[in-house]
Parts: sequence; structure tokens; C-alpha cells
Amino acid sequence: MNNPLLDSAGLPLFDQIAPQHVAPAMDVLLSSAEQALEKVTAADFPAEWTAIAQTLDVATERLGLAWGAVSHLNSVADTPELREAYNAALPRVTEFWTRLGSNERLYAKYKAIDPASLNTEQKQAHHHALRGFVLGGAELQGAAKQRYAAIQERLAEITQKFSENTLDATDSFALYVSEAQLQGVPADVVQATRNAAQKEGKEGHRLSLKMPVYLPVMQFASDGALREQLYKAYVTRASDQAPENARHFDNTPLIQEILALRQEEARLLGFDNYAQVSVVPKMAESPEKVIAFLRDLAAKARPFAEKDLADLREFAANSLGISGPLNAWDVPYLSEKLKEARYSFSEQEVKQYFTAPKVLAGLFKIIETLFEVSIRADQAPVWHPAVAFYRIERHGQLVGQFYLDPPARAGKRGGAWMDDVRGRWLRPDTGRLQTPVAHLVCNFAEGVNGQPPLLTHDDVITLFHEFGHGLHHMLTQVNERDVSGISGVEWDAVELPSQFMENFCWEWSVLRHMTSHVESGEPLPRALFDKMLAAKNFQSGLQTLRQIEFALFDMRLHAEHDPAQDIMPLLQQVRDEVAVLQAPAFNRMAHTFSHIFAGGYAAGYYSYKWAEVLSADAYAAFEETASEDGSPSVETGRLYRQTILEAGGSRPALESFKAFRGREPTLDALLRHQGMVAA
Repeated sequence: MNNPLLDSAGLPLFDQIAPQHVAPAMDVLLSSAEQALEKVTAADFPAEWTAIAQTLDVATERLGLAWGAVSHLNSVADTPELREAYNAALPRVTEFWTRLGSNERLYAKYKAIDPASLNTEQKQAHHHALRGFVLGGAELQGAAKQRYAAIQERLAEITQKFSENTLDATDSFALYVSEAQLQGVPADVVQATRNAAQKEGKEGHRLSLKMPVYLPVMQFASDGALREQLYKAYVTRASDQAPENARHFDNTPLIQEILALRQEEARLLGFDNYAQVSVVPKMAESPEKVIAFLRDLAAKARPFAEKDLADLREFAANSLGISGPLNAWDVPYLSEKLKEARYSFSEQEVKQYFTAPKVLAGLFKIIETLFEVSIRADQAPVWHPAVAFYRIERHGQLVGQFYLDPPARAGKRGGAWMDDVRGRWLRPDTGRLQTPVAHLVCNFAEGVNGQPPLLTHDDVITLFHEFGHGLHHMLTQVNERDVSGISGVEWDAVELPSQFMENFCWEWSVLRHMTSHVESGEPLPRALFDKMLAAKNFQSGLQTLRQIEFALFDMRLHAEHDPAQDIMPLLQQVRDEVAVLQAPAFNRMAHTFSHIFAGGYAAGYYSYKWAEVLSADAYAAFEETASEDGSPSVETGRLYRQTILEAGGSRPALESFKAFRGREPTLDALLRHQGMVAA
């Protein structure tokens, strides 16, 4: 009874959870959820929303909270022991959720609920539940149903393995170099890599494939051979092109099996392909509509991308004496040099002003002002000393809480993400309002020599992006758990609030409050900001085509690819159609494409571009109502909060957008924001 995973009274006891707690906790919680399922599916149990919620949803939420804590630790504090415990429990947990989602008696009970007995939020949740049962295989019979369950279990196992291979391939790489080889690399990165080598008792500098090291080396190191070595290591991770001693991380067979199982699942459910299954709960009506959207955007972006590439080639030839095709490992370096030459500033210069504490204070200030809340430091058990915990209040009342885990480290998967700990819910068992809690996770560089961490402007944008997701989850005013916050929001609209927040990183009225030079304490000079702004859409054509390349590959992979075939010819087809800058033949980007093979974005990566249309148009409302000094309107912020953030998934995303803008979205604002408008 001393198992911290069984303590559901408050927040997860992250500082106490150990691998040995996982199996016994799952024994108890799965058994409890099983009993609840048996009870509500009995013939004499009433087909009433609240009655089902009081018994089944309370039990499954408790299971979800505990398993969520284990999954989270597996992502941010991976150890061999935890991984073993997680993987041992994963099939059992997956089997239960699959069986729950396909239970015929439970489906029948939900179908028997009288819609007239439901409030508006419950009706939307009920609609989603019925659709979920259909997509969860509840209408399958006999062998088909058994096969569907087996597919879910195997997919859970191998998508987890894909994620592990990606993390292990990244963590296993180390390159030791001399200081002379790091000429041009920012001083804080040079120091951090020296510290990393010393920690291992080695001379020189330890380079890794983690973003805080990899990216600045690619952008600033004048040693082309070093960039080539690092680039090849990065783009061949977890693939058949990796060095011999790292081939055991190859994700090729997993990719093939994942695609085959998804295709089989789609056929079982009566669809032609997995892409059709994926778009059912989304805004987009069909894979064909998505592909047409991506190709239309690619056609609009292509002339700008071609100009970007022509400029880069001209600069390389005239300024650096490099002619002919550009090497992929030279492009980030040349791009940084061109940007410095054209706009007279460097990312390294800008980074000195973005100290992590000051950025966070500035982020909190804009949120507090715009959304009429206050953010305060709070207390909770955490999994690492670098993790902070905060609370959000309005009029003295708790609205939500969040964990913030900024730094990159070994055992923590790459990228940045928001995840929910629990949702807002007017609990049916106690009648009390449960407030939402979120995880906000990034992978930034740590501070060196006693100084605070320095963020690039891209890091700042990432932080704002993830916080946008967090606000969507935490500021909801919906009381029905399954449609509160991000729950129930169409996947291709879920990026709207995150991408919306990115825009504030380009507003002087916001930025001036969040900069402080690491040595002098001086704020970012207006002249430097103006140069940043002038460079905002630098290579936006190339960047847009790169995202479309990923999205089109993902959609075609799940709509028309034969899983028995190699994926590389399809990726090359997409590159031939979309890209103006071709990747080398050895590039195996897909083998670490965790978004689609391990992260819930399968046939959904297009969501980033789809939602960008919504977010750019939504932000245009703030541009139209800003004050003379550029400060955003609190009234517009209030309307945005009420119509989009507070509404959560309680109505279709398009309805929420129209409630805010008074009309349907258009592509114009996105093209304008990215400088892709004909002069």
C-alpha cells in the first residue's frame, strides 16, 4: 500500500516512483478498471452518462494518471530498469485500453444513452465516444476483433521500440575534437563540450547529436570536414546507413512492420488505407484534400524557395569561392553567413540577450496581461532538480498548474512537447472541480560557468509554442473531461494555439520585456531587433517546402505506399516533386521521424501547416486591434481566450475559429506573415 503510483489524491509523486512500483501498481489499477468495466456493462446497469462516469471513468482515469506518470518518466528520465518495467507493463495496459474501446456491451450502453439527458458538452463527448468505438473496432466480430486487438498490442510495442532506438542511437554517439576544430562555434557551446569531455575524464571537447550541440556546430563551425562528419552521423541515426557498431539501432524493419500493421488495421475497419482512418476525427475531409492543400501551398512557396536557393548559391560563389552544388552539411553554415552578411547580425549575438530566467519572466508577463491570469511558483514532487512547478490563477482562484523541464540531458528524448497530467473535470464521484495540470518539456542548453542558460531566438519560439499548447489545456472552462482543454480537439487544429503564441516572439512590445544581456544586463537594442525582424522570413520559402516535404511524405506513405516495399523511393519521389534542395542519398530522415512512427502524427504531420493557416489568421486579429505602440489588445485577448482556449474540444474547431474571427479562415495571413507575397 506504500506504492506511490497508487496515491491518486494529489499530484504524481515523481520523486518516489521507482521501476519496482510499476508492475504491482498496474496489477491493482487494471484489476480495478476491469471490475468497473464489468459493472457498467451488466444488463441491469443504467444507460446514463453520469452513472457510467462515476464508475468507469473514475477507475480508468486513475489508471491513466499512474500510467501517464510512468510514460512521462520513460521519456524524460530513461534508465535501463525503468525501460524494462515500462515495456513489461505496456502490453497489458495496451490490451486493456484496446478492449475497452472495442467492447460491444459498453458501445451498446453508450448508444442507449438518451441524448436529451445530456448537456451541450456531454453531447459532444458522447458523439466522440460513439465515433471512437467504431474506430476502436467495437463493430468487429470474432477473429477480426481478436486480430485488431493483437495489432494494437504489437503497434504499442514496436512504436515504443522505434522511440528507444532513436534515443539510444542519439545518446550513443560521441565525437572528441580539439578546440582548434571548433573555430567559429559560440563560446558557451565550446565550454559546454569541454565540460562534457572533462566529466568523462577525457581531453578536448565532446560533441553529441543533441540539438544544443549539433545545431550550433552545423551553423558556426568553420571546419567543413567536422560539419560533414556530424551531419552524416545525425541523418543516418537508427538506420542501415549508420556505422557498423550502431546498426543494431536500425529502425528499417520496425518502419516496415508499423506501416503493414496500420494498413491491416485500416482494412479491418473497412477503409482503403490508414490515411483515411487518420482523417476521420480531423478537420480535413479526406487524404486527397490534404494532399491538394499541401501541393497548393508548395506551388505558392516554390518561387520563394528557388529565390532563397539562388541567393545562397550566389553568396557561396561570390563571398566564399564555393561553386557547383551545395553540400547538405554546408547549407546551415552558409545560410548563417549569408544572414550575417545581409542583416549585419548573428544568432550568437542575439543569444546573449535571451537568458532563460528573463525569457520566462517575459513569457509569463504577456500571458498574464493578455489572458488576465497570474502565474506563481508552486510546489510539487519533481523527477529532476532542473524541473520547476507553477500555478495559474484568475481572481485568486486556481485555474491550472504545470511542470517546466527545459534542459537537454542523457536519457531524455529529443524535441519539445506538452503533455497532460490530468484534465479539467467536474468529477462525477465527488462533485468537485478538478483543475488541469500539464507537462511542458524542452531540450535547451544548460548554463555554463555559473551563468544562466542562453536561449537562441528559435528556442524562445519553441518555448512560446509549447506554452500555447499548455494554455489550451489549462485555461479551458469546460467541465466535461473528454472535451476539456485539448481533449476532443481535432488533431489538425490542435496546433492553432501553439503556433499562435509564436507570433509574440516577433513583437517589440513583448520582446523588450524578456531580454537581458548575460554580462551587462542591458536589454536587447531596438536596432538589433529591427535586424532580426528584417531577417524573420529569411529562407521561409525553403523552410516551408521542407515542412511540406515531410507532410506529403507522411500522407502518401499512409495513403498509397505498399508496406512491403522500401520507403526510400517514395521519399525520393516526394523530394523530386517538392524540394529545391536535394538531400544526399544516404540521408535517412524517416528513420528518426518519431512524430509519425512513435508520436501520434501518423498521416497527420500536415496538421502543422493546416493549423498554421488558422493561427496566422487568428493572430491577424491582434494586428488589427494593436495599440499605437504595438501592444496587443486585452479585449482581443479576452475574446480569443473565451472563444478558443476556454471552449477546448466542446465544439468543432471551425466553430470556435468563426466565433473568434466572425468568418472562415483564409490563407492570406499565413503567406503575408512568411513574406511569401509577390512584391
